[in-house]
Amino acid sequence: MPIETLLLNLLQQNIVYLILALLLIMIVFKGVKIVSQSEQHVIERFGRLHAVLGPGINMIVPFLDRVAHKISILERQLPTASQDAITRDNVLVQVDTSVFYRITEPEKTVYRIRDVDSAISTTVAGIVRAEIGKMDLDEVQANRSNLISTIKASVEDAVDDWGIEVTRAEILDVNLDEATRAAMMQQLNAERARRAQVTEAEGSKRAVELSADAELYASEQSAKARRVLADAEAYATEVVARAIAQHGIEAAQYQVALKQVEALNTLGKGEGKQTIIVPAAALEAFGDAFKLLKGRG
Repeated sequence: MPIETLLLNLLQQNIVYLILALLLIMIVFKGVKIVSQSEQHVIERFGRLHAVLGPGINMIVPFLDRVAHKISILERQLPTASQDAITRDNVLVQVDTSVFYRITEPEKTVYRIRDVDSAISTTVAGIVRAEIGKMDLDEVQANRSNLISTIKASVEDAVDDWGIEVTRAEILDVNLDEATRAAMMQQLNAERARRAQVTEAEGSKRAVELSADAELYASEQSAKARRVLADAEAYATEVVARAIAQHGIEAAQYQVALKQVEALNTLGKGEGKQTIIVPAAALEAFGDAFKLLKGRG
């Protein structure tokens, strides 16, 4: 066999082996799919849903199966959306909302809804308007947490067929138009003025009550003092009566003389009264008093 023919045969055999090796590599490349932890892959066979591949190494049939969709299962946040709503008491408000969600069943998401973000935003807007329409403005402001819980539950029910889990819904702000805000400020100022008047009236009432209590206390103390003085005088009278009963008229004269001397002493202590004019009869009485006192001493 000529050398040229032998070389040609070897070359043909090497080409066949090379083609087989390339085909094997292609089969392995097409048949082995590595899915990351944050994704799920939707596999189609002849245009129909065949399987959903989870994270890790997966095998498919080359040339029959193909990865139709690569879906991220990470939590997503919708852009902040603003929508107008009318409360039960006919107040126009603008509500800013934000929704967080994640895809849990990619086969439902890719085959049942085209634009997930837009669909969820529209659903949230309708639910927010419906729920706020059931509440007065004061309830919207005071029960925001309850409103958020209700909206989240309603959105979850609405998107359940899309294979989506709503992880969180937030009402970021509730804004009022200028006319409503001005009216509310007037109402707030009026309420503040009313409270100030009530506080002032209560203070005045309390002051009157305290003043009356003080007067009552003073009257009670004065009455007690008068009772003490009366008791003291009664006691002194009783002592004098007992002395008279025991010692006769001298005890009575002694008490009278003592009172006369005390009165004279008091007159002498006053300003501008150092010179005292006393009737003669009074002098005799004072003399007798001094004699009695001297005799007692």
